Amino acid sequence: MSLREQLCDYGRRAVELGLVIGTSGNLSVREGELVAVTPSGVALDRLTPEMCPVVDVEGHLVEGELQPSSETPMHLAVYQTTDAQAIVHTHSVFGTVVATTMTELPPVHYNALLLGGTVRVAAYATYGTPELAANVRAAMEGKRAALMANHGGVTIGATLEEAFESTRLLEWLCEVYVRGLSVGKPAILTDEQLNAVIERALNPPVFPRRL
Repeated sequence: MSLREQLCDYGRRAVELGLVIGTSGNLSVREGELVAVTPSGVALDRLTPEMCPVVDVEGHLVEGELQPSSETPMHLAVYQTTDAQAIVHTHSVFGTVVATTMTELPPVHYNALLLGGTVRVAAYATYGTPELAANVRAAMEGKRAALMANHGGVTIGATLEEAFESTRLLEWLCEVYVRGLSVGKPAILTDEQLNAVIERALNPPVFPRRL
């Protein structure tokens, strides 16, 4: 499957899972010095491969008739400062709820470690601006995900599949936290508890083979 076909596939999945609405949200995938990105103003479940423009890492349009997503500067900023090969940005419900009320998403479940632990909320700035790109880049430092104040979420991965699964995990963690608040005060895992999870993952139990 080509990179543009992947954008179409995961764009449809984002719509099906309710992670975006209308023409919101955007995805990109990098190969060398080129980045295929979803176009501006097109719903993600209506994409065809030829609709997806290709830009270079400096933001010049290389291929395609449609304009790249308005959030392309944010994507390129993240590519410049992380090892990401793919990026997913959504306006998911629970992620946006947290992004409008919190300065960070605390680790309410040990799977938060897969995103780098506590997820920061990037300071608000108008979409598509260099200011937003800089804010997201700072929030992503050392992380695999960030929330964007009053906006949505963004995740990265070595592949588009990995970035998309991180988006699903981010939304699940946000939902757990928000629903937990409706019952009581969610317990937050301590650094000691999280370190114990890392130690356990590095040294899994070995079960002896039955003789």
